Amino acid sequence: QVQLVESGGGLVQAGGSLRLSCAASGRILSINLMGWYRQAPGKQRELVARIGSGGSTVYADSVKGRFTVSRDNAKNTVYLQMDSLKPEDTAVYYCNAWLVVSYPFVPTEYWGQGTQVTVSS
Repeated sequence: QVQLVESGGGLVQAGGSLRLSCAASGRILSINLMGWYRQAPGKQRELVARIGSGGSTVYADSVKGRFTVSRDNAKNTVYLQMDSLKPEDTAVYYCNAWLVVSYPFVPTEYWGQGTQVTVSS
């Protein structure tokens, strides 16, 4: 069974750093986009950052210059390094990936279970 398993969330003071990891496991033929979304209480889920298989990246304006997304293709893992954290970064962070797992070899979207990030002021 294919799944995305996240780790690295927690509580940190404003100005601090956290690193999230997400590993894709199971019978995976290839991975296209990988990335992170977040959802704060009462708000819609939003894109934080994503990275293509070739390394191209996209960031939300609110995190540019503070967050860095990267991936290790050999480990099927995506990371999110979060620096200079702000209270408004508090949310549940979800790993997202488009995986090819079987015929007809079309990328399918998968989500992790979510990890809580809380930034105190």
